[in-house]
Amino acid sequence: MGSFPPFRFLSILGLILLATTTDAHSYSGADYYKDSCPQATTIVTDMVNNFVKANKNLAGGFLRLHFHDCFVRGCDASVLLNSPTNSAEKDARPNISLRGFHEIDQIQAALEAECPGIVSCADILALAARDATVKVGGQSWSLDLGRKDGKVSISSEADAQLPSPFSTYDELVQNFTALGFTQEEMVILSGGHTIGLSSCGAVQSRLYNFNGVAGLTDPSIDLSLAKQLKKKCPENEPGSTLAMDSTKNTFDHLYFKAVLNNKGLFQSDANLLTNPVGKELVTRYSKAGSSFISDFAAAMTKVSNIQWATDGEVRRVCSIIN
Repeated sequence: MGSFPPFRFLSILGLILLATTTDAHSYSGADYYKDSCPQATTIVTDMVNNFVKANKNLAGGFLRLHFHDCFVRGCDASVLLNSPTNSAEKDARPNISLRGFHEIDQIQAALEAECPGIVSCADILALAARDATVKVGGQSWSLDLGRKDGKVSISSEADAQLPSPFSTYDELVQNFTALGFTQEEMVILSGGHTIGLSSCGAVQSRLYNFNGVAGLTDPSIDLSLAKQLKKKCPENEPGSTLAMDSTKNTFDHLYFKAVLNNKGLFQSDANLLTNPVGKELVTRYSKAGSSFISDFAAAMTKVSNIQWATDGEVRRVCSIIN
């Protein structure tokens, strides 16, 4: 059997090594960290479970962090970045009430201790959202890993691109279809309001200034709910935190039942009933045994794959670019 000349052998070996290196850096998948940080997903799951066990409200917090991250510049952890001028995504009006930043920092610190510079903050957000949802009764979803962290975070982009609690049905459709989601997926993902908390600022205009009319309460809201909310949220006062549905720490279908009974917290929730497609979907998912939980999991897989950063990095501290 013949042999290669030395220079030819080295050239072939170099090509093999180059191909191997390229594949290692371009590959993404559920087992992305299998070799570089084999304990990564276990560390995240264990810490998330402990955080949610201590404070179940964090389940909605982790889910919302990931969602709000992915809807602006894709899933690149730009929502975690700080700005010395308060002009980053986290400073935008829809993000002021986000929770879970401190806990994400603790998870990242643990991962940095285990395998420095390997696991991205964007992947931590994706894993935390899934694991927290499962912890409170949701279904797990398939999740590719290998995201990189972005280097840009602009509050005005979050203000413009995130769905608002005041959105009309058509505005919600526009927000979601801009990122490749269907009307059905928009309604399904609205069901994420089955867990978590909000603030009085998200409902006060609905209680005291509906459609810009001073003193007018949204006539579509259930009277008992309106009375309850007005006690918690006095006009022109900060008020308190509000549960998004009656089982705020359990992932279930009851959000849709509440919406159907005019007991949705946000104006955007109520507006799901203003369109025939939305109303039919709300009705379908309001029933026990509906496919909501599995459909939500499928939709979240799609959320987690919204545009990954192409020129990103793995931040050593989630709130600061390297």
